[in-house]
Amino acid sequence: MKPPSTSGSPRAAVPLLLLCLAVLAAAGCGGGATGSGGNGVTVWMYPVIMDPKANAAYWDGVEKGFERAHPGTDLRIEQQPWANRDQKLATALGGGKGPDVVLLAPDQIPQYQANGVLRPVDRALGKARAAFRPTALAAMTQDGELYAAPIYHTVTSTLYNRRLLAKAGIKEPPATWAALKAAAPKLKRAGVATLDYSASGEASLNMSFYPLLWQAGGRVFDGSGKKTAFSGREGVEALTFLVRLYREGAVPRSALTNANLFTDQALGRQQVAMGYTNTPADAALAAQAWGKGNVIVGPALAGPRKRVGFGMPGGLGINAASRNTAGAEKFVAYMAAPAQIASLGRAGGFFSPRTDVTVPGTGAHAKEYEAALAYAFPGEPHRAARQVQALLAPEIQAALTGEKSPREALAAAAEAGDALLARQR
Repeated sequence: MKPPSTSGSPRAAVPLLLLCLAVLAAAGCGGGATGSGGNGVTVWMYPVIMDPKANAAYWDGVEKGFERAHPGTDLRIEQQPWANRDQKLATALGGGKGPDVVLLAPDQIPQYQANGVLRPVDRALGKARAAFRPTALAAMTQDGELYAAPIYHTVTSTLYNRRLLAKAGIKEPPATWAALKAAAPKLKRAGVATLDYSASGEASLNMSFYPLLWQAGGRVFDGSGKKTAFSGREGVEALTFLVRLYREGAVPRSALTNANLFTDQALGRQQVAMGYTNTPADAALAAQAWGKGNVIVGPALAGPRKRVGFGMPGGLGINAASRNTAGAEKFVAYMAAPAQIASLGRAGGFFSPRTDVTVPGTGAHAKEYEAALAYAFPGEPHRAARQVQALLAPEIQAALTGEKSPREALAAAAEAGDALLARQR
């Protein structure tokens, strides 16, 4: 993803959502009003497995396996595109239509729960709930109830180009802000930028600015959820750190248009020595582009107050308007069972959201990413999370380009964000 969720890959994939208007259903979008009805269960799934053929084959196998386990139930898994998924799903659920079950990311749950279009899945998990990672459950919980059952977990961490570090005479990969700042002048003298960053409006802040904010000890929203908190001392410290690196050339100028696509960004092109929100898929691509010996995966980047990186579960939620709740709950329970958690993890390169299931990593750096799960934070679910990101992203760009100071940029975004939150109360 990057997922992140990371976008069709785990990095890019930091999941959003879908829809199907009745008009589009006739055109092949699928998912009639409130699923299949009767004994049928309709699921909206996204291309979480990068290879399209492997993705189709995996879910075809799930359909057959579930129907064998539950004779008489007709399961239909409809593959939906990542593009415009929020708009599509919001329209479908808001109109009392859409699938019985849908793949959700944590930041989608608050809005849909507030609108009453999701049904809690606590009953589907039952006693198995105790086997899941507490952080995975917390990410999918709203007002004390679980609204999506985790079926996979993503993780990001630091990724270094050994050849570029060696070119600058750096033997120890910089794993803290202080070490990063110390390495920057050496890398600059070697003609290399230090840290990759994604400032494009297309990039999720969970994969760019927010990890720096959390590393500084800050938060996006205050404890009440009624005001933003990113413009405080910690936020100013995080953005000042980023801006200084950018102005000194340690963050490449391409950051302004970087949209978290590894092969198209400076890190993938070997123009910068490290990234800090990179997925296992990125590490695999780096091995192909740089050579296996040049890939280093380290722990999550540590700021002045915390070592933390972004990583989140993906889970299955149930449409409150489903006409086959019992069938939907059976499917959720089926996919949350150990066998399916393991098979999806192997097929998609994911990690397990359960403590009693370990997905054998096949990548060269599986152990490093498994260890990074200890520092994975799923973000701050809030019904206005994506709207606030849209307000903050251009202000971060304004700070990078020098139009505003970090304090001014964050204050402007906070003013707009707080006004937005006030209107939604």
